[in-house]
Amino acid sequence: MNTNDNQARSILQDIAKRAMLERGLLPDFSAKALAELDKIQAPATTNDVLVRDLRDLSWASIDNDDSRDLDQLTVAVAMPGDKIKILVAVADVDALVKKGSAIDEQARHNTTSVYTAAMIFPMLPEKLSNNLTSLNFNEDRLAIVIEMVIGADGSLQDSDVYRALVRNHAQLAYNSVAAWLEGNIDEDVPLAIAAVNGMAENLRLQDRAAEGMRNYRHVRGALCLETIEARPIFEGDSILDLQVEEKNRAKDLIEDFMIAANGVTVRYLSSRKIPSIRRVVRTPKRWERIVEIAAEHAFKLPKNPDSKALEMFLTMEKAADPLRFPDLSLAVIKLLGTGEYIAELPGENSTGHFGLAVKDYTHSTAPNRRYADLITQRLLKAAIEARPVPYSKDELDDLATHCTEKEDATTKVERQVGKSAAALLLESRIGEQFDAMVTGASMKGTWVRLLNIPIEGMLKNGFQGIDVGDRIRVQLVSVDVERGFIDFEKIGPSRH
Repeated sequence: MNTNDNQARSILQDIAKRAMLERGLLPDFSAKALAELDKIQAPATTNDVLVRDLRDLSWASIDNDDSRDLDQLTVAVAMPGDKIKILVAVADVDALVKKGSAIDEQARHNTTSVYTAAMIFPMLPEKLSNNLTSLNFNEDRLAIVIEMVIGADGSLQDSDVYRALVRNHAQLAYNSVAAWLEGNIDEDVPLAIAAVNGMAENLRLQDRAAEGMRNYRHVRGALCLETIEARPIFEGDSILDLQVEEKNRAKDLIEDFMIAANGVTVRYLSSRKIPSIRRVVRTPKRWERIVEIAAEHAFKLPKNPDSKALEMFLTMEKAADPLRFPDLSLAVIKLLGTGEYIAELPGENSTGHFGLAVKDYTHSTAPNRRYADLITQRLLKAAIEARPVPYSKDELDDLATHCTEKEDATTKVERQVGKSAAALLLESRIGEQFDAMVTGASMKGTWVRLLNIPIEGMLKNGFQGIDVGDRIRVQLVSVDVERGFIDFEKIGPSRH
């Protein structure tokens, strides 16, 4: 397929829409949902005296530069004894999107926003997710607040969950906040931070708490994993390059707070005898291969899965070879297996999340983007207000399975469109050779990712005797932009 560079974006958009339909996902909102949307004209308000007014706190959002669906705000409060209180405000989406409504039913069908290389398919209409249910700058919004008191050692000392009215005083972006926190630029404090009295100090306090929480988790076996994610860079409708999305200190800060908030949420539900939908990663499906990879790096892992030992190995390798660490991380992630949702009654023995080294974990902090989080929000509000549980255990079982299946479909759509974008870039490079790492090996095929370009494809020839984590030299033999196929053949060992 020969493509005109100026048609790249529209080609990818067509591919994305077809991929959505092929995977059973809805690319457009129904007429019934849109008619319902027309009747929603303002953000939710309440006269409930139990809803706390926390608008004066120094709340800020930290997200991607182009994010408009702002799900959470954070703020820190210094406490005696080197303790820090962290508050995470999560948008009260349920206040406008009621269970069983047409908008809710469509969100329930897809279960998540789909972020493809060409376009975004939001779970909720943008009038809601980007506006009326988003924690937008200088707007009053209802929220669920997860309050956590963090000790000097990074441990969780106390927690609470309640409803509140909040206001976003600074809409910040990961990259600029990270650069400022890390001191890698000579510029003054970013304008959005400097404009709010005390915001700089508050973010430093949040950063200190996050670092302590992160260290506390890693000592207990939370895995230090890093992968390479890339998104296409367009100029007009032409695709110019793939840009790697890298982790940074601001992203780590938010991730640390969200992991902790999710743990508090599920324990709060359990303490009030309310069931939950948990996010679990069971025992690694291919631990024996992880052991082999560690041995190739002169590190001995125990025969049985052990997250602390694995974290020690990963930490050593990151220090020894930071450039190639994402390749090792990717191999480990593939071998650990994917996460899934399960419904759990209070008192049941949780499977836990192996990669995070936590027993209690759910998804609760992104209700504009994930349906599991919206379900959890409804369960939380029932617990806070001592109302009947809005879902039966059977409903939650079905929803957990459905969310897992749709997440898998979403991943495949995003991956397919990403591969189509990569295929567009590689069209003119048939016959070239690259160093690569094996990222998947099963009956379905063998997959490799190029080491110097963040692109993955199938190994069509020469896959005998190789496994996940091996490095080889490959040649590009063909691409199919429409189907997102990129095919390589092995020509020898890697040069690196």
